[in-house]
Amino acid sequence: MALATAAAAAAISIHPFLSRPASVLRFGRRVPPLLLLRASSSSDFNITFAEPAPAPSKASPGGPSAQPLVPWIARGADGKPCLHTSPPPDVIQAVAAAEAEAKRAAKRGQRQGPADDAPVASVRVKEKKAAPTAPPKFSKAARRFYNDNIKEHEPQRLAKVLAAAGVASRRTSEELIFQGKVTVNGSVCTAPQTKVDISKDSIYVNGNRISKKLPPKLYFAVNKPKGYICSSGEEKSVISLLDDYLKGWNKLQPGVPKPRLFTVGRLDVATTGLIIVTNDGEFAQKVSHPSSNITKEYVVTIDGAVHKKHLVAISGGTVIDGVKVVPDLVEPLDTQADTKRMRLKIVVHEGRNHEVRELVQNAGLKVYALKRVRIGRFRLPSDLGIGKMVELKEADIKALDGNS
Repeated sequence: MALATAAAAAAISIHPFLSRPASVLRFGRRVPPLLLLRASSSSDFNITFAEPAPAPSKASPGGPSAQPLVPWIARGADGKPCLHTSPPPDVIQAVAAAEAEAKRAAKRGQRQGPADDAPVASVRVKEKKAAPTAPPKFSKAARRFYNDNIKEHEPQRLAKVLAAAGVASRRTSEELIFQGKVTVNGSVCTAPQTKVDISKDSIYVNGNRISKKLPPKLYFAVNKPKGYICSSGEEKSVISLLDDYLKGWNKLQPGVPKPRLFTVGRLDVATTGLIIVTNDGEFAQKVSHPSSNITKEYVVTIDGAVHKKHLVAISGGTVIDGVKVVPDLVEPLDTQADTKRMRLKIVVHEGRNHEVRELVQNAGLKVYALKRVRIGRFRLPSDLGIGKMVELKEADIKALDGNS
């Protein structure tokens, strides 16, 4: 009984040290306070004391002061309370784990940067200053006047001038120049890159003088019928669909030679739909060349059933002339009331020869009909009948030069 009373007195005497918010250990770490059981005279304690720790050595002069001795009461392996001079191992491990977790959290915070609710002043963001846009030097009307009346009269390549004058295509014009059939100011010229001014220079081809006036740039959208070809000079060519327009040219543009029209790209003889006709070679090259990535939309009518495996096969692409081509979009369309055949919408951007037909046939399907309905952002007008044409406006020309 005397031993229990002494243990209770010892526990009460060390209570002020353990009731602080955090106690200082011998090795300098701070740990959470312990919950002590208050002893009373009626409590029956069975406490055994561990061996006393050796007395700490005196601190050397000028060295750190000795840490106070803080006893610990914890249950031993037998489940009985026991008085210790150092914290239990599980407490030390918990403190070490908490400190390690705090360090890891700090490192994660540094990698992730400031939190979303961090003050704006703590986040350094280097804002890019927008480049100042200089006002146009000339008005829109002045630039239009320059392009229409002055720019066209600047010196240009001889082959380009002949093509613009309607003599022949640029390639054929170069052949005429190489053959010595073109004279400039009385001298035979065999260099297609020779710069000439049609308003000042005298140019003859096969003895015929070239007019000093060039025809304006023209752009037409044609709803190509089946059975017509895109090459000029044939009886059933797309260009022949504009014969009625060209017959009245001399009345519309007196003194100006007729333009040499050609198609922008090609559609095979069995394909119908949108085809552009122009006399602007640079525009035609830009729209039709695969590097421009201008999309073309086709509607394919299939002869037979279409399943998911066919759509997957078309989307996977095929090889044409040793080049892998993949469509931009493949999706089924609703069937029309006048036919029960399935229709597919296929969008491509390269426009290689027979590309859409090859994609469909490679998937094991048979093409019943093929129609092009869109180039860039310009869509075939719904009211444009088969074999009819419409002259394009400036907004339509810009739409042809971009994607939807």
